[in-house]
Amino acid sequence: MSKYESSVRQEAVALMRSGVPNHVVAKKLGVPLGTVSWWRHEDRKKRGEPSPQRTTDCPRCTGKSVDRRAYSYLLGLYLGDGHIISRKKQHHLSIFCTASWTGLVDEAEKAMRGVMAQPRVRRRHRNGCVEVKSFTQHWVCLFPQHGPGKKHNRLIALEAWQQEIVDAYPWDFLRGLVHSDGCRVTNWTTKVVRGERKRYEYPRYFFTNKSDDIRRIYTGTLDKLGITWTHCTRGGKPFNISVARRADVARLDEHIGPKH
Repeated sequence: MSKYESSVRQEAVALMRSGVPNHVVAKKLGVPLGTVSWWRHEDRKKRGEPSPQRTTDCPRCTGKSVDRRAYSYLLGLYLGDGHIISRKKQHHLSIFCTASWTGLVDEAEKAMRGVMAQPRVRRRHRNGCVEVKSFTQHWVCLFPQHGPGKKHNRLIALEAWQQEIVDAYPWDFLRGLVHSDGCRVTNWTTKVVRGERKRYEYPRYFFTNKSDDIRRIYTGTLDKLGITWTHCTRGGKPFNISVARRADVARLDEHIGPKH
């Protein structure tokens, strides 16, 4: 049972029927916007009035062009540290970023808005990370890899139209993957030169993901770009992909670079 008097609901419905927007009614009567929206829905249902169709700029549903570069980057972020939450007809895409990487947080939001501008986007700060969230059921149209359970427990394969975009913008795709599940580190070793032990440092890129399929997509993209990579097994688990050759690291630095 609603805690609001029937007279408050009646006044709200009368205002909405006269054309007053939901948020104005909510503020005027001191009622939560969600409650006002529900009253409007029930009133329309009672009168047999169809609910208005929400507009969308989903490229898959409307045939509109998509910012392919932004999508390629966002696809990499999604396969790494992203997921889609689905509850009834409510969906949202979430990308998780370390809070100190403010540039990455900005790029994630920019990519979401570049792919679809209409859905609202917000940031949620918690436990040292930032969750960048975009709300629309149409993210499942753009990321058909969405499904129940964790990504490494199910098949992950790109559809033909996704692979076409990745082939056109491979560096943006790799940037997304590395920015989500990768890093650039400086390793070191020692060598004896003329009887003296010297320390040598060299940069290296790692990509770490439990999904065999996602790692295969990553290494396949590296292969097409002519980048040499190796498995770096730790604890008997081949979850790490390493790029360490100087020339290849230089190319990754040019197109990807460290997180910021």
